[in-house]
Amino acid sequence: MAESTLFTETHLPHQRSCGGVLFPSVLAPNAGIRPSLSLLTQAIKTQKPYLESLIHKAGALLLRGFPVNSASDFNDVVEAFGYEELPYVGGAAPRTNVVGRVFTANESPPDQKIPFHHEMAQVPEFPSKLFFFCEVEPGSGGETPIVLSHVIYERMREKYPDFVRQLEEHGLIYTRVLGEEDDPSSPIGRGWKSTFLTDDKSLAEKRAAGLGMKLEWTEDGVKTIMGPIPAIKLDESRNRKIWFNSMVAAYTGWKDARNDPVKAVTFGDGNPLPGDVVHVCLKILEEECVAIPWKKGDILLLDNWAVLHSRRSFDPPRRVLASLCK
Repeated sequence: MAESTLFTETHLPHQRSCGGVLFPSVLAPNAGIRPSLSLLTQAIKTQKPYLESLIHKAGALLLRGFPVNSASDFNDVVEAFGYEELPYVGGAAPRTNVVGRVFTANESPPDQKIPFHHEMAQVPEFPSKLFFFCEVEPGSGGETPIVLSHVIYERMREKYPDFVRQLEEHGLIYTRVLGEEDDPSSPIGRGWKSTFLTDDKSLAEKRAAGLGMKLEWTEDGVKTIMGPIPAIKLDESRNRKIWFNSMVAAYTGWKDARNDPVKAVTFGDGNPLPGDVVHVCLKILEEECVAIPWKKGDILLLDNWAVLHSRRSFDPPRRVLASLCK
């Protein structure tokens, strides 16, 4: 069957070797096969164990050169993998549903960078996998850099053992002030109504409590307090510790008219984080990351247990879509 020979592993100059494994894995169509969307989705279904072995080994998988041209096509690809959808409850980014289980990625202005983070690491229920799809290539910039979380943990533990010990002992507390409605000028501008998928304050409180989050209502919004929650986790499937937090993202990026990033994240005992250490961590993330320029039709599948991601600023146009999976 053609679907059994559709995929071929290929190499890009941006990939990095980690322990002899190329990061990310990259698949393209085999020469001599003219792929169609239906052939691709069928191949995903029949070759899922092979695809999942690549994701587990590398932590990320890029599909390039396949005929995926629209949000609807992308939705078909996500559905073909068969993962259960995760509702976007408790996340910070302003997003819009496009079709099916496909959403816009963070809609913050193009001149703003989005710092490295595990998706929804600041709430207890987070996706295990996330998909990105490039519908429109950036004019320039706009990469989605990715980095292996266990590498960051190991480098930070080597450089700042006491700091990492405090993180492991106390965890982190995240504090964010939300307006009533979404603020598209802010990378964390999701209002409380869309954050909790309701305009009923009592239901918002119930959903927040389900996340382990405390709410303090203000005149024009609400302060959310999450934690203490772990900042270091064990990736049981790979038996290694990971840097599973949004520390750098919150401390350097949670800034808008309502939020001061320095107050956005603290140790779980309430003590402030040392700013110099946070900024060295940001430097290490940049040193270790892979940033592959987007091409139209690219699909990037990330194991959220293994990989942190970010977004670089860009010149429009750029349209990258996302889908979250349990």
